[in-house]
Amino acid sequence: MRLRTRARHDRTTGIQAADVSLVPADPAAFPGTRDLVLPRPARLALTAGWNLAESLGLPLLGYAVGARLGGQGAGMVAATAVVWLTAVARKALTGSVPGLLMISALVLTLQTALVLATGSVLLFLLQFPVANLALCILFARTAPTGRPLVARLAAEVVALRQPSHAHPGLDRFFRGVTWLWAGIFAASTIGLAVLLVLEPTAVFLLLTTVVTVAGVGAGTFLSVVWFIQMLRRSGLRVRFGHS
Repeated sequence: MRLRTRARHDRTTGIQAADVSLVPADPAAFPGTRDLVLPRPARLALTAGWNLAESLGLPLLGYAVGARLGGQGAGMVAATAVVWLTAVARKALTGSVPGLLMISALVLTLQTALVLATGSVLLFLLQFPVANLALCILFARTAPTGRPLVARLAAEVVALRQPSHAHPGLDRFFRGVTWLWAGIFAASTIGLAVLLVLEPTAVFLLLTTVVTVAGVGAGTFLSVVWFIQMLRRSGLRVRFGHS
């Protein structure tokens, strides 16, 4: 570590004395302070897999069992019950509920309410654009704040640790990508609403899957490209931790 030395004059003795500062002249002298840290690959896969399983896998399993026993409405109720029970268990065991799990619970609750409201086919189909609209609003609300939703999800889903000091480039990236996902969900909402009006039910359900997969794929690709560009411009790097 290079130390900054400044000469000063001692008035009482007339002797020049060295004034040594322990603050490094170059911030890079402390290795790791500009790193983004991920867990080891095995730990990373376990963390991401667990978050996806409790937020998506368990509700899907609940839906499959419920639908088999009592039809579509029972399946939606079972999926919603499973995800809320998981959230309660998480709160009791860890003191907090992951963002992805909370998003899943809120969206499923909204969809189930629409499905059970009247039993109408139209309301059942309306759940898809309405769910995307809810996600759009959720991402857009957090984008201009100090903790955009994508930053929270990165910390929870893949256990990404940010540098010890705030970095403007990284903050701008998380806010920008959160706006990106809000825009993707807004576009999906509009697209699905148009398809709902123009297409028959069977075709609409098929296209819903296509639109959802395409939106998530495009958002993921653009997010990764943006992240790589941000790393190059800001001088940050990603490394794996020791555990």
